[in-house]
Amino acid sequence: MEPVPEYTPVELLEKTRSLGFPEYLQDFFQECIDFHTYPAPGVLIGVFMVDYALAALGKRPRDKIFVTCETPKCLPDPPQVIMHATIGNHRLRVLPIGKFAITLTPSSADESVEGVRVSIDRKKMSRYATLASWYDNSPAFRPATMKRQLVDEILAAGRDILSCERVRMKVTPKKRWKSVTCPSCGEQVPEDLMEGDHCAGCGSMAYYEKVP
Repeated sequence: MEPVPEYTPVELLEKTRSLGFPEYLQDFFQECIDFHTYPAPGVLIGVFMVDYALAALGKRPRDKIFVTCETPKCLPDPPQVIMHATIGNHRLRVLPIGKFAITLTPSSADESVEGVRVSIDRKKMSRYATLASWYDNSPAFRPATMKRQLVDEILAAGRDILSCERVRMKVTPKKRWKSVTCPSCGEQVPEDLMEGDHCAGCGSMAYYEKVP
């Protein structure tokens, strides 16, 4: 069977318009695709998830909201683009759990806070055969010929494959930290990140060696 070309970003955005998606949602797709550099299926689903979670929480993208992603694959990008929640501003946390799920919580000074968790519901996906085979990482999904059908089913499904639940999370307050010098490399690190007599960069997280 001849390969079937996948949607280009321009073609995909035109399809969202032809399907009658609200203008703001079309903008979300365009911005997230530009940021991610291509229309990855996980990013497209992630746009629907963030939009669903915001609506369930009764918040707007510009509100101060904290995000927890349960996978590092694709899903962290939509909240960064749509909500400006990033690792750098401490509003995005990525946990390598391996579930395609996201939790949004508002800012709170209390010990705990209520939020919403949106996840893919595998049972709801059963009527989308191509999407289900892709999500299951099944040999039945053939990238060379099924990528366009996959996107068609993602856009057709929208929120229909998602579940939303109310959750409660503990709030971790900011804590003061003390700077120390690692005796191995001579660089400054927070004291609580030391691994005995050396920093993590000289120990368990060492990832480079110096070139003479």
